[in-house]
Amino acid sequence: MAGLQGKVALISGGSSGIGAATATLFQSEGATVVVTGSSQASVDAAKAALPGVEVLVSDAGDIAATKALVDRVKAKHGRIDILFVNAGIAKFAPIEGVDEAFFDSQFDVNVKGAFFLLKHAAPEIPDGGVIILTASVAGAGGGLGGSTVYGATKAALRSFGRTFAKELAPRGIRVNTISPGPIVTPILDKNGFTTAQKDAFIAGAATRVPMGRVGEAEEVARAALYLAADATYTTGAELFVDGGLIDL
Repeated sequence: MAGLQGKVALISGGSSGIGAATATLFQSEGATVVVTGSSQASVDAAKAALPGVEVLVSDAGDIAATKALVDRVKAKHGRIDILFVNAGIAKFAPIEGVDEAFFDSQFDVNVKGAFFLLKHAAPEIPDGGVIILTASVAGAGGGLGGSTVYGATKAALRSFGRTFAKELAPRGIRVNTISPGPIVTPILDKNGFTTAQKDAFIAGAATRVPMGRVGEAEEVARAALYLAADATYTTGAELFVDGGLIDL
């Protein structure tokens, strides 16, 4: 690994799950890491779980908050070498169960918030920097029933990965997307699943994955580290971390 010594990394949605696993890995590779959580409670928990990582409250769906976040990181650290746009929410419902609030809540965080974080942060990323986005197999035809809205938000992120890569290529900023398959993260608990429902979801997902299991957050984190440190001739790409779900 090339390592991340001396780099400043900002990870949105980094208080748990994939973001927290990536923060831990980036820190072990020498980066100064800043992560965000959506509430004071999540930030307090992350501070205890991620010693040495700076944890800030920032509402990923609030455009003003995304600008304030970038300004705060710039003021303290001077730049953002690596931006990992990872914050997102996932809600599932059949089409007849989708109302405007359900639709808007996911697009506000997963799409609008992500876009404006990218827009605000791009000028503060030095030439040669790195942007990584977390999409999902749900945005590439690998979604479950009930994921029409969630899948659409992740399809938008896949598009952002390609278009931002094109626009930022003259500055040498590499932009790539990770699309995880079924991963065990606290997002399952946030959906209000009971233990039995969570176990059934995991077991059902495993039967659809060619590798026969669901993934771990640390496996996605290692993919993020590859894109941040070693994939020096890669931009506009999408890396599926899904046990072969999409391709096999």
